[in-house]
Amino acid sequence: MRALVFAAPGELTIPTGGFVYDRRIVLGLRELGWRTETLNLGDGFPFPSADTRAAARTRLAAVPADMSIVIDGLALGALPEAARQLRQNHDLIALVHHPLALESGLSSSDAAALRASEAESLACARRVIVTSAFTARLVVSDYGVPADRVAIVRPGNDRAAPARPKTEGRIELLAVGAVVQRKGYDVLLAALEPLVGLHWRLTIVGDLGRDAGAAARLHADIARFNLGERVTVTGAVSAERLAGLYATSDVFVLASRFEGYGMAFSEAIAHGLPIVGTMAGALPETAPAAAALLAPPDDVGAFSLALRRLIQDAGERHRLAAGARAAAAALPTWEQAAQLFSQAAEVAT
Repeated sequence: MRALVFAAPGELTIPTGGFVYDRRIVLGLRELGWRTETLNLGDGFPFPSADTRAAARTRLAAVPADMSIVIDGLALGALPEAARQLRQNHDLIALVHHPLALESGLSSSDAAALRASEAESLACARRVIVTSAFTARLVVSDYGVPADRVAIVRPGNDRAAPARPKTEGRIELLAVGAVVQRKGYDVLLAALEPLVGLHWRLTIVGDLGRDAGAAARLHADIARFNLGERVTVTGAVSAERLAGLYATSDVFVLASRFEGYGMAFSEAIAHGLPIVGTMAGALPETAPAAAALLAPPDDVGAFSLALRRLIQDAGERHRLAAGARAAAAALPTWEQAAQLFSQAAEVAT
């Protein structure tokens, strides 16, 4: 029986895109006949404490040699010493959602340290699985991973009945993503402030516990721009409630500064929603022009103009919604994603 351990920096029930990907892939591999175990490497990555780092190395070293090990890049990039040890007796597979050094808000020294650490870790992997063609190009060009060791496994999607953007009335805007600096909530709120004369409401869904500073900035910006009656912040919600929010929204909005793929954007497309996003990272590949208006990252003015266009112009909303519905038909299912991941993992063994 094919067997692997899937190691991640936390429980796979954590409601972020990366952990959703990990969880759904693990479930899919089990359905394909893999004997799959999960391993929690602890909290605090990519800057774990010395105790967490030591415990993670110990847990990984205890994995039987006959089992492949998949390590989520959020942890692997910070564990080059463990990667060097594991490659001697295991088929080590790296899963890179996006390079650690490209997280927003890092000091130049921290970014440089993470880039060097992740490059060293990736050099030890027999296979590097990434979630987009953009990230594949990045790990080859910037991290020196040979192209023939890289496999692209895009996130899957659940089939959904498409939302139908309304022609008139209040426009429901939806933003989904953990409240961290990289998601650009400060840009989104600043872009909405000049639009208070229009008829809209924004719901923000995302984990508030990842970055205390970003969460505080979010609430401060809502107060500073006098948007308290226009913006609802839910925190993390269940999958069922999130599906309901997608179904009742008119436009998906998120001003990300970088995305290695952008699962929330593909979920919005799966629900047939028009998108206002940015050109950051993989987003031009994830959110096609037929479904989205994309502004340069950190450009408040351009983002505000795109928002105004979709809030005011029902025809444009319907045009992009039609593009999203067409793009949704080409999105992979989670079953297809698991099959591709299985094939990539088998090549590594």
